[in-house]
Amino acid sequence: MTDFLPFTRPSIDEATIAAVADVLRSGWITSGPKVQAFEAALSEYCGGRTVRAFSSGTATLEVALRLAGVGAHDDRPGGVHRDTVITTPLTWVATANVILEVGATPVFVDIDPATRNIDLDKLESAIRADTKAIIPVDLAGLPVDRNRLYAIAERHGLRVIEDAAQSLGASWNGQFIGTTGDFVSFSFHANKNLTTGEGGALVLPADVDPALCERLRLQGVKRFPDGGMDVDVLGGKSNLTDIAAAIGLGQLRHLAEFTERRRHLARRYFERLAPAMGALGLELPPADFENSNWHMFQPLLPEVTDRGRFVAAMKAYGIGVGVHYPALHLFSLYRALGFREGDFPEAERVGRRTVTLPLFPAMSEADVDRVCAAIEQTLPLTT
Repeated sequence: MTDFLPFTRPSIDEATIAAVADVLRSGWITSGPKVQAFEAALSEYCGGRTVRAFSSGTATLEVALRLAGVGAHDDRPGGVHRDTVITTPLTWVATANVILEVGATPVFVDIDPATRNIDLDKLESAIRADTKAIIPVDLAGLPVDRNRLYAIAERHGLRVIEDAAQSLGASWNGQFIGTTGDFVSFSFHANKNLTTGEGGALVLPADVDPALCERLRLQGVKRFPDGGMDVDVLGGKSNLTDIAAAIGLGQLRHLAEFTERRRHLARRYFERLAPAMGALGLELPPADFENSNWHMFQPLLPEVTDRGRFVAAMKAYGIGVGVHYPALHLFSLYRALGFREGDFPEAERVGRRTVTLPLFPAMSEADVDRVCAAIEQTLPLTT
């Protein structure tokens, strides 16, 4: 019987497993020397910029908003004033949830149908007097055009918090994501190109105090040499453990080869699926093999396809298929805020048609061929 092929699987080598065992034996398993080493390694990767590790990518976004002063303010006539933050509706819901969490209001801009990232042609018209920041998302590992994005942000005096959860290892203009820009947020969730099991990291701009970032990460605590402490800001609990950091250090050593392998497998998908696109009715993702890290391979199904039946049929062939992501403004939480179907038609179109096919470094070309053969068999039966 053929083994089940999931849509993703982390590649963790024996040296990394041994490093985790060493941490467990050491007796120091929460934040400690391994976290410091991981932050230093990430800083080197990001061109010497300051990097702080967190327990999740979601936490990094929330802390970045707080460091940027985004939220609700009761310092003006007329009661509470809420900042607005612009982002895309086609992303994991955490991107918008953190805006609500800090007391601000999300403003969505539809996606560019070519890149499936936020439509920069529509971004400027969404900026209001109360707009404080932009959170662009590099969907599936394809970077947003950083030149245009930052030109708009600078014209309007806005902070940028790059949701680069999916784009570690990707690049723009020959520079790795994270080496330039304002705030940059990475995720190390189990399905990411580099994983720590759960975790994330925040690259800080030069005008932000790293010590304040650390206090927001851990209950606002400020420690003194004599063993005393103070709490001067409301912080959370989102520090990374040494166990997770040990995994991250092992993963970071392989990031370049992971990225190259993903690009190779993505090319194989194009070779196999492109000739049959017309007959199958598939819409393939943007074919960027220079900048994207190919975090996910996401074709769009024909509009008439029953996606649920397609996913079930592929599973019957032993192949896992994901759905990333439904347009988030259609979730009940956001409908309650006034968003409606039809508000962002491109995001809705992609959100209801997208599927995520298996793509991870341990796959072979034969695995890709197997997926494509299954698509050719199942897709005509589910439309």
